[in-house]
Amino acid sequence: MLDEITEAVLAREEVARYIEGNRGADGARERIEGYLEELRTTQRYPIYRALRHPLYPILRKIERVAEHIDRAVAATHAGRVVYASNHKSHTDYLVELLVLDENGVRPPIIAAGINLFGGPLGLLHRHVTGAIPIRRNTKDPAYLITLKAYVAELLRKHDLFFYPEGGRSYSGEIKSPKTGLIHAALQAEHPGLLIVPTAVAYDLVLEDHVLARQRVKRTQRPFSRELGEMVRHAVGYRSRAFVTFGKPIAADVDPSSRRDVLDFAHTVMEAVGLLFKVLPTAVVASAMRPSITRRDLTSRADAIIDTLRAKGANLGVASGAEAVEFGLAPLAGRGVVVVEHSRVRVRERNVLRYYARTLDHLLASPSRRTH
Repeated sequence: MLDEITEAVLAREEVARYIEGNRGADGARERIEGYLEELRTTQRYPIYRALRHPLYPILRKIERVAEHIDRAVAATHAGRVVYASNHKSHTDYLVELLVLDENGVRPPIIAAGINLFGGPLGLLHRHVTGAIPIRRNTKDPAYLITLKAYVAELLRKHDLFFYPEGGRSYSGEIKSPKTGLIHAALQAEHPGLLIVPTAVAYDLVLEDHVLARQRVKRTQRPFSRELGEMVRHAVGYRSRAFVTFGKPIAADVDPSSRRDVLDFAHTVMEAVGLLFKVLPTAVVASAMRPSITRRDLTSRADAIIDTLRAKGANLGVASGAEAVEFGLAPLAGRGVVVVEHSRVRVRERNVLRYYARTLDHLLASPSRRTH
C-alpha cells in the first residue's frame, strides 16, 4: 500500500506524463518509486534538539551569532518558507538550524548530499533531522523529476533549507547556483511562497585545510574519512559563526521558463553574497603578501574595507587596524601565517587563498592579484 506522499508524487502531472511516455522503458514507475523510498524522510525535532548534548564537544567551539533573525520569524508567520544559503562547512547543518531553533523558528527540512547518509549518521538524518539525501551530479531524468516532485509535495507541510551552490565551496568563493531545488520549490506553486536568502560566515572554517588542499572537488570521498580529518583539525579550533537572514523574496517566477528560474537563482545568490559577514580573517587574507610588515598590511586592509563599504557589504570589521588586531591571531594559531615581530609571512598559501576568495564576489578578485 502506497503512503500519502508517494501517491501524491505519482499523481503529479509531470510524473504521470513521464511514466506514460516511458512505458516501453524498463520499469519507469518502479525506478521512481525506488527513488521515492530513498528520498523519504521523517523529522522528529525534539530528538534533534537533544543532539546538542552529544555534539557539545564540537558546538562549544563555535559561537553562534544570529543577524536579522526577525526576518525569518516574520517570513514563517506569513507562510511557507525556503531558506537558500551559501555552504562553507559540514557544521553549517548544525549551526544554521540551531540558530533557527534557538530563536523559536519552526524547523525546516534540510537538503543534504547523499554522502552524509551512510551508517549511523544516515539513520540520524533520515529518521530524526528530516534531511533529504540529494544525488547532486546525477543526470537520470527519472531521478530529477522524482526529486522535484517530492520537494514540491514536502513544501505543502514543511519549510525547506538548502544550499543552491550544491556542495561546500572548496575554493572559498561563493559559487554560481544550481537551479534544481529552486525549480522544485517554484514548481510547488505554493501560494505566498517566500525565499529567505541566508548567509553563514566563520572566522575559521573547521575543514579549511582539507578543502583548500583540493580547491576543486573531483571525487566524493566517504564522509567517515572527512569526519576523521575534521576531528584532527578541531584541536585548538575556536570560531564565531555569523548566520545572517535577508529580506524575504517573493517567488513570483514562471517555473516553466528556464531563463526566469536561472535569473531568479542568481538574484537569490547575489542577495546571499551581500549578506555574507566580512570578518577580520578574510580581510587579512585578502590584504596579505607573501611577506609584509604589519604597517603595510594594515594599510592594504584599510583600502579593502573602504572598497567593501562602498559595495554595501555586511562589514564585521571597521578598519584595517581592527582587521589586523583580530584577524592575525586566529590565522597564526591555525598555522596559516607566521608573525615575526613587525613582519608577517605566509605559511599555508592555499589556506590563505581559501579565506581571501571568500570576498571575491565583493572585490575585483584580489585573491588572484596579491599573492
